[in-house]
Amino acid sequence: MRRPGRTIAEIVTVAIAGLVAFPLYWMVLTAFKPPGEIQSANPVPWTLAPTVDSFERVLTVSGFGGYFLNSVLVAAAVVVLSVLFSFLSAVALTRFRFRGRTVLMVMLLVAQMVPLEALTIPLFFLMRSVGQAVPAFGLNELGSLVLVHLTFSLPFAIWMLRGFVAAVPVELEEAARVDGASRFRFVWQILFPLVAPGLVATSVVAFIHAWNDFLFAKTFIYTKTENQTLPQAMLVFFKPEENDWGAIMASSTLMTIPALVFFVLVQRRLVSGMAGAVKG
Repeated sequence: MRRPGRTIAEIVTVAIAGLVAFPLYWMVLTAFKPPGEIQSANPVPWTLAPTVDSFERVLTVSGFGGYFLNSVLVAAAVVVLSVLFSFLSAVALTRFRFRGRTVLMVMLLVAQMVPLEALTIPLFFLMRSVGQAVPAFGLNELGSLVLVHLTFSLPFAIWMLRGFVAAVPVELEEAARVDGASRFRFVWQILFPLVAPGLVATSVVAFIHAWNDFLFAKTFIYTKTENQTLPQAMLVFFKPEENDWGAIMASSTLMTIPALVFFVLVQRRLVSGMAGAVKG
């Protein structure tokens, strides 16, 4: 016999999942609706005449491919660099004792409390100064977006990975050193695979933040059209006389697909643990 409490919990879970999924469903539905149904005064949650005209406008009129490539380059660079630097930083903060270690950890925690909007203008002037010395990382360049996203993703990633690194027993490192493994070999061949779930979790957060970003992309890439990213592509369909909601929803749908694919590829690591690392 099923317990009534479990049945109620399942019903509530399904209801919450439905509420979360409904905006996504409406986005995809609107992308396939013909213009007459989108502009109807009595919208319905279905369509009897699906069309791909909105997707054709997005893919052929707005230069979607260039925006897509720029977003992929920025997101990939942010994920790789944030995972690498956060892992090495977490190892240093966890395995070593040095002056200012506690202060540095507190600063990482405080950095996460500062709202993005409060730092946008200071970062704008900073990137302008950086661009004078290194043009590839200046304003209107994709490098500026990579640096800015790293600024906000690294504090969270380091603080999160610190817990994963600390969970690996010190005895495991001592055993590896007894067997002749150097510290470098232990870090990359033993510790790195063990904290893989944490690395995947931080990479997901960094990817989503970089992929969906509009504020930084609009602020730092403001005149060089060929370097703009996907969120900025949707501005093409926001028109003073009448917004093209079909194209807006179609571009949003296409923009969601890579994030879903990335999550599906790494979701196994998200739920994997570190059981079995040390026995006895």
